[in-house]
Amino acid sequence: MIKLRLKRFGKKRETSFRLVATNSTSRRDGRPLEELGFYNPRTDETRLDTEAIRVRLGQGAQPTDTVRTLLEKAGLVEKTIRHAESVGKLKQAEARDAAAKAAAKEAAAAKAAEAAAAAEAKAAEAAAAASEPEPAAAEA
Repeated sequence: MIKLRLKRFGKKRETSFRLVATNSTSRRDGRPLEELGFYNPRTDETRLDTEAIRVRLGQGAQPTDTVRTLLEKAGLVEKTIRHAESVGKLKQAEARDAAAKAAAKEAAAAKAAEAAAAAEAKAAEAAAAASEPEPAAAEA
């Protein structure tokens, strides 16, 4: 199977990549079948041989995820939502819903505790007022 992937080159910590068509079993920096473009992630410079890429895609070449995003930005490949993205988004939505429910439950519990504390304080105040003798009755 032919893969479209990035081949690393450049100095240490100053990497650049060549977009290449290669066999899926060959090494990352091995000899490619064809060089199709260039990508510098530090400057976001991208140069692509669009005709050669279209030919390779027509032959059934499979781009890696990173190469697919580069091709989507260049408009050579139609943007698709991959299964992992949709599953991840569903999990994130479920986590947000669960967090919102937990927060609502905590808020309701705090409000109930606050109301109980207020009622208890009011009852204690009433009990204290009832146990104190009336000042007017004590003078008489």
